[in-house]
Amino acid sequence: MKNYILTQQVAEKKLRRMAYEILENNAGEQQLILAGIRDNGSVIARTIQQHLQEIAGDRLSTRLISISLDKKRPGSVTLSESLPFDDQVIIIIDDVAMSGKTLLYAMKPFLDFHPRKIESLVLVERSHKAFPVQPDYMGLSLSTTLQEHIYVEVDGDTVKGAWLE
Repeated sequence: MKNYILTQQVAEKKLRRMAYEILENNAGEQQLILAGIRDNGSVIARTIQQHLQEIAGDRLSTRLISISLDKKRPGSVTLSESLPFDDQVIIIIDDVAMSGKTLLYAMKPFLDFHPRKIESLVLVERSHKAFPVQPDYMGLSLSTTLQEHIYVEVDGDTVKGAWLE
């Protein structure tokens, strides 16, 4: 039996709310680059992109790319495509943030450029920071023990929920 902390409906509401927050914090921007960390982060990034398009329409252009890295031992970080990231707003998106390590390493390829701003979004944020990274947008902040794990369940392009084990 899974101990759900987010149902599909609640996760969807939180993702939509975060899309509104992104628009509020980036008023006046013409384009945002949404960089989803594979695999669940990419699904969440696509969902955020859909919400942004529904809410903002033609006022905002979004570009979706994916970030690949080994979450347990990050080192090499690759992007699905290389773009001119100078003077761009980049939002790095993942499912769960625990220590901040994955988000920190995911920023690495963008630091070779001069982006206007780098923000981060996670569906669930845990309070076990070992690195100086705090998500700008979070669906749920949860204090857990180090022995507990949070899993975000996706099916295709749909976030089905999150549970604690």
